[in-house]
Parts: sequence; structure tokens; C-alpha cells
Amino acid sequence: MSFKVTEDYIKSLRQVLESKDSGLKDLLVELHAADIAEILTYFSIDEVLQLLDALPKEKLSGILIYTDEDIREEILETLTGSEIALLVSDNMNTDDAVDIISELSEEKKHDVLSNIDDLDFAKDLADLLTHAEGTAGALMATELVKVNKNWTVLRCVREMRRQAEEIDVVHAVYVVDNNDILLGSLSLKKLLTTSTKTEISEIFEKSIRSVTSTTEDAEVTRVMKKYDLFVVPVIDEIGRLLGRITLDDVVDIIQEEADSNYQLMSGLSDEVSNEDGLFQTTKARLPWLLIGLLGGVLTSTVISGNKSEITLIPQIVFFIPLIAAMGGNVGVQSSAIVVQAIANSTLQKNIWKRLARELGVGLFNGLICAMVIVIYSWAMGQGFLFAIAVGSSLLAVVLFASLFGTAIPWVLNRYNIDPALATGPFITTTNDVLGLSIYFAIANALL
Repeated sequence: MSFKVTEDYIKSLRQVLESKDSGLKDLLVELHAADIAEILTYFSIDEVLQLLDALPKEKLSGILIYTDEDIREEILETLTGSEIALLVSDNMNTDDAVDIISELSEEKKHDVLSNIDDLDFAKDLADLLTHAEGTAGALMATELVKVNKNWTVLRCVREMRRQAEEIDVVHAVYVVDNNDILLGSLSLKKLLTTSTKTEISEIFEKSIRSVTSTTEDAEVTRVMKKYDLFVVPVIDEIGRLLGRITLDDVVDIIQEEADSNYQLMSGLSDEVSNEDGLFQTTKARLPWLLIGLLGGVLTSTVISGNKSEITLIPQIVFFIPLIAAMGGNVGVQSSAIVVQAIANSTLQKNIWKRLARELGVGLFNGLICAMVIVIYSWAMGQGFLFAIAVGSSLLAVVLFASLFGTAIPWVLNRYNIDPALATGPFITTTNDVLGLSIYFAIANALL
């Protein structure tokens, strides 16, 4: 049963904390590290340190893995290099340890690594820290089980037992040659059902999906999703086995990418959080607001440029919000679908089919909406010709917005610009300006 943080629980925990009751440890020690990390977000840093002091030191390493980055940074500032070294080397995999050490200053990184007693573990961490952020090398853990293709099943089992002592969970067994070149994987079922004298080269699976250490993390998540992998091996440029990435390692990447795209679609140019200061939040929001302001100026220019038509036919103003809103909504819908297709790598092979489909959908939806507005306008006594002008404009705007919303994300992606930029304020503002231009052009031609 999952633990849920409630307001009453936090209140009672704070009361115990303030009273310095010895029962504080009992309230926390049985909880999962992820639950404790969630609890810490409700307290100030001083209270957080008090809570952590009440827990066994061996529990802290697990909690740090799940703790929010801002809180973790403040916790780490209170610890010495030797204390952090003890934490990261105590039941922590290399990928989690590197995540924590990478947040430290260069001086403190060196201090931590020099205080790790296990030289092989320290060397692995130092090697992982050299990989560029956002790559498979920075994501991977070096803990894994590997066997040589020339070993017999009997020797393989002995070696696996020895290696497994250093690993919490065995996700896969990899087969390599004498040069550590990854050749494939070994099925535990075959291992258990095959004669102990059989060589591994006769029973291992040669087909295996892998990524290189320089592969971008977004590509790693795509590969794991496409092939339904729980774990993927990481190799270097010549095929030597370096480490492995598990599904839990990429969940944060998926969430960060989703958050980033959502913020871009909402009109935020930089990544922001609730804890960011006034200047940083303003900096993230202002660029798109200025673009929206420019769009508003252009829209007002279009309207003022057609004041003669508005003077002759005042009722034309009534439908300006409708035309602008419909164009923006249709454009955002189309672009959101395309951005999703790009993220899933399902767009490139059928862009023309996608454009044709969106055109068909836009035509069908536009005709229905146009018929509704024609009937409404006519019923309101606006005149049949005027109703036709509004309906035709609406149809044209919907068709244009469908194509524009489909094409722009694709074009941006071709030029290595995040296609999520195409949605939200960009599409809405552009469709406002061009949609009203179409509206006035058609109204001017018919009326």
C-alpha cells in the first residue's frame, strides 16, 4: 500500500519535531526513502536537517537519491567531502552517485572522490563524470553482470554469483569476448536448462539493442520505448561494454522533456519552477509576452487598415473574436498532434500524408462550423450575403490554421529547433493576424 502525505500527518510530525520527542525516528524509519524525500518538501532546511539527524545514517543515502534537487543541494552544503563519500559508496549505484557528485563544485568533487576507499568505485565515478550531460554515458551505471562467450555454463554460474554480490538487482546478463566487445545477452532459462559443460557461445542470444555512450538521452528513451526494453546496454564507439541504463534512469528524462515541452507550449522560453525568483521567472515569461504584444499590435494594424469596411458594415466587428479564436484553436490542435508525432518519431515517413489528413480534417470541421455560423448570422437578421462572407472566412481560416499548425512544427524540427515552440502563443498570435487578414479580404471581396 502506498504512503500518502496528508496535512494532518505533516502537522503531527512538525509538533513532534518542535517538542524534540524521541519518537520522531519511529515515525520515519519504516517509510520508504521516496516517501521521506516527499515529506522533506514540506519543511524548511533547518527542519529538514533535524529530521535527517533523527534517522540512521545508512538511510540518508537512499533519501538523497529521491530528494528534490534544491533541497539536496542545501543538504550537501552541510556535509563534508568525506561524509558525502561515505554516503555515495554506501549501497548507492554509480549512476545515482554521479548524479549527486555532479551537483558539487569542482573542488568538492575532488574531495569526495579522494575520500572514497574503494578505488575501483572511485575510478568508475571519475570516468562517468567525464561524459557530457544529456548523454547515455552520463545516465548509465557501471554495475552489471557480464560473462565471456568462451566460458562453460558451470564457470559462468560461478562468475555470475561473484559479480552479483556487488549488485542490488540483476537486470540482464551480457556476453562479451576477450576484448569486452558486447556480443549479446544470456537467457537465464537457457542457463538453467543447459548442460554445465556447454559453452556460452552456443546458447547466448546474438541480437541485442544497445546505445553508445554519446547517444543523447532523448534517443535512449526513444529506443527503450520503441523496443519495450527495461534495460539497455551502453557501449563505446568500438562496441566495448561500458554500462547499462534501466527504465527508472530515463523516467526523469521523460518527465523533464514533457515539462519542457509543456512550458514551451505555454509560452515560457526557459525552464522555470515554483521556487524561482522574480527575475528568473520574469525572464522566462517575458519573451513570449513581447511576441504576443507584437502580434496584438499587428492585429490592431490589420483592423485599423480596414476601418472603411468596418464603417460601412459595422456588424463585421462582431465576428472578429470568433475568427481569431477559431484560427488559434485549430492551429494549436494541429501543431500539438504534430509535435507529439515528432517526439514519437512517427512523422518523418508520412509528412505528406499528415498534411493531407489535416487538410481533410480542417475542411470537414470548417464546413460544419461555417454552416453553423451561416445559419446563426442569417437567423440574427444579418443578411444572407453577410452570413456567407463570415462562413467563407471561417472555412478559409480553419483550413489555413490546419495546414499552418501542421507544417510549422515540421519545418522547425528540420532545422533542429524544438517544434514545441510552434504551439501555444506562436501559433495563436500568427493565426490571429493572418486569420483576420483573410476575414477582411473575403468580406471586402463579397460585401
